[in-house]
Amino acid sequence: MSSPVEISWFGALCDDDYEFLGVPDPALVSSWGHCRDIVQSADRNGFDNILLPSGYQLGIDSTAFASAIATHTEQIHLLLAVRIGEMWLPQLARQLATVDQLAGGRLTINIISSDIPGQALDSETRYRRTVQYMHGLRALLDGERLEISGDFANFALDPPRIATVDPGCPPMYFGGFSEAAKECAAEAADVFLTWPDTVASVAETIVDMRRRAGHFGRTLRYGLRAHMIVRETETEARAAADRLISRLDADTGASIKSRSLDTQSAGVSRQNELRAVADDDGYAEANLWTGVGRARSGAGAAIVGDPDQVVAKLQAYQEVGVDAFILSGYPHIAECDLVAEHVLPKIEHGALRPRWG
Repeated sequence: MSSPVEISWFGALCDDDYEFLGVPDPALVSSWGHCRDIVQSADRNGFDNILLPSGYQLGIDSTAFASAIATHTEQIHLLLAVRIGEMWLPQLARQLATVDQLAGGRLTINIISSDIPGQALDSETRYRRTVQYMHGLRALLDGERLEISGDFANFALDPPRIATVDPGCPPMYFGGFSEAAKECAAEAADVFLTWPDTVASVAETIVDMRRRAGHFGRTLRYGLRAHMIVRETETEARAAADRLISRLDADTGASIKSRSLDTQSAGVSRQNELRAVADDDGYAEANLWTGVGRARSGAGAAIVGDPDQVVAKLQAYQEVGVDAFILSGYPHIAECDLVAEHVLPKIEHGALRPRWG
């Protein structure tokens, strides 16, 4: 590969860990102990970053978990998901700066624009709030006085005393596929995240987002969120994929998907479309398996194959502009170890880029 990429794992704070998809296992339910073990496995295995997702009905709180796990990790960055609107903007800035201090400067931020529990806003309004909060959060974490007058963020105040370890706002990762979401990312994000798709479709998305960001005089990085099933042979990998959904029935899958707050989003619709055009075995193209989407709202496809096939697939995405991968697999600790064994040694990756504005 021409330059190092960022490779992250997934913290599964949102009750999303299974041996058999859709079959609850008490040992894999989100808890401090289990999620701690996932994060520490990723840290020990040399992953660069780890996504700590946010839910309400599902799992445990991401910010509270991040503040605890920060002192139980050594090198891995913490990609903390925050749901815009749940926390008062000045307090959110203080929380994030505090977590960054606890982590020794290893915080990154995943901005979530979904509806917050008990409230429903139309898409345009919700993303307008998100943009205002992102601008406000960046100013406060940059140590600047915040002067903003908007429908959702209306402040004139100095930044809090506590600041991030490295001066400036940690990079903001953001994903969304509606027109409003893409414009939000182009204007205010640092890393635009896309869900699994064909290489050609991901390439089209990146071309589109480069154009949108250019209208704001900005450049973005691009990330891909995907599941992984890697085994020593392709036959073994495909068998592991089949085993994962071998106990899943349609009603259970639909029930799991419906628990998410983003089930009607444009991104979820695209994942459903990808599954609809897949072949009889669930493959939308070589080594891209859509079976995960039968019981998961959100990223609904996995890269499946032997080590060389999986690496080649990641390289294909890098060639069209992706330089950050957020990966996961079931069960999360076992697949983390397999990816670390079979994939990480074959890909040049390392510490996150310096902070940027």
